[in-house]
Amino acid sequence: MLVEYLTNKMQIRISHWLVSLIIVGALLVGGCTSQGGSPQTSENSSTTTPVSITQANNPQMNNLPRLEGKATVVMVVNGSPITIEVDGTNAPVTAGNFVDLVQRGVYDGSVFHRVEKNFVVQGGDPQSKDPNFRGQLGTGGFIDPETKQPRNIPLEIKPQGADTPVYSKTFESARISQPPVLDHKRGAVAMARSMFPDSASSQFYFALSDINFLDGNYAVFGYVTQGMDVVDKIAIGNKIESAKVTQGAENLKK
Repeated sequence: MLVEYLTNKMQIRISHWLVSLIIVGALLVGGCTSQGGSPQTSENSSTTTPVSITQANNPQMNNLPRLEGKATVVMVVNGSPITIEVDGTNAPVTAGNFVDLVQRGVYDGSVFHRVEKNFVVQGGDPQSKDPNFRGQLGTGGFIDPETKQPRNIPLEIKPQGADTPVYSKTFESARISQPPVLDHKRGAVAMARSMFPDSASSQFYFALSDINFLDGNYAVFGYVTQGMDVVDKIAIGNKIESAKVTQGAENLKK
């Protein structure tokens, strides 16, 4: 009976692991760039010293907008507002990128291309604004009109108790055991990416439930403060009618 019990226990654990793997893979099989790939789940490690990459040793960050403080973005979907508090205090590069794209009108007219019940609603692919686009949505990102080059941002996650975020590494690869300051609770807004940590661009997702197994792997940069009922009703193909910064625009530094 003991052997039977242990066998059943192992089968349940394997089943749960497979379900988590399938769900995470469904998040970004297409990725936010054409590189694609599936992310890995996070596990705690023994080392507790955060590894931080700063502007001084990562030239890529010198040309990216930053949000120094907080901002409020109101996104209108199906005629109803969704209010997002964007946290540049704990995710300055990720939040700055999002607010900058909002101000540029990148999200206006784009559609949500992925909806996973009790998991995520994902959008922000600029290609979705073109009604004649026949490729795979979920593969596009922001192209800077000045440089004509894609803009990608580094993975940025701040551990609890740390002074600065960890850049370009998942918590697992950086051997960080602390949970992040910004976690994947219901209503979290985070950047989608491919399997490469520094591949996020314009695509983002709303967490429809507490999905903390993504903590330490994807960059949360804010939370829905009003309109979560609107988010719950989003369907594939629904359009972002508008997105505007209503407060905190002065905190964006380019």
